[in-house]
Amino acid sequence: MMTNEQAGELFREYRRTGDKKIRNKLVENYMYIAEILAKKFAGRGVEYDDLLQVASEALILGVEKFDPELGNQFTTYVTPTITGMIKNYFRDFSRAVRLPRRIYALGAKIREETNEYYKAHGVKPTVKQLAEKLGESEEVVMEAMESRHPISLDGSVQSEDGEGMLYDVIPDPVDSFEKFDDMQSLRDEIKKLSPTEQQVVALRFVQGKSQAEAGRILGVSQMFVSRAERKIVEKLKEALS
Repeated sequence: MMTNEQAGELFREYRRTGDKKIRNKLVENYMYIAEILAKKFAGRGVEYDDLLQVASEALILGVEKFDPELGNQFTTYVTPTITGMIKNYFRDFSRAVRLPRRIYALGAKIREETNEYYKAHGVKPTVKQLAEKLGESEEVVMEAMESRHPISLDGSVQSEDGEGMLYDVIPDPVDSFEKFDDMQSLRDEIKKLSPTEQQVVALRFVQGKSQAEAGRILGVSQMFVSRAERKIVEKLKEALS
């Protein structure tokens, strides 16, 4: 176990270099926090191994984002982060348990293969690599990943072009409005939306911008655009039903 001073120096070095080996040392040093919190929430209908997986991913995210220069202790910083992700997992778990058995089982295989690949290479496999390894299509793998386990759109993923944000690699739902039969009525309802909502519609569904790009143009976060988009579609569905 490192002292706070030793850990602080490693955090500063990691922020300077981005060396994954340093990050992994820090993760190993603080893994006990993930284990304690996973045990705390175990026995509530979710297996301990699943909770530990969630907690471990939250720990990695915490290590990557922690800034020792802000004066906080890492344990104080990361505990609510891990707790929050575990609670989000429970929130979404009811959806997972209703999945087809094949998708549920595939989700377990994906987690196992991801862990093995990470141990061997220090990065997570791409969706394409998982699909090839498991003999499944990329679409099925994505479905299992998204349904079995709550995924943060702000989380980082590994693609063939390098590391990026998940929301940058998920295809845009450009066909969301094509499901409406009466396009003229749809246009009329869009005019009733707030100016900001109309901007979201224009950027996302007319210009085909990603959520990240739309957020930058509007000066808001990607998550704001994501939430606004869902509300807009639901509002229009209700108006036109």
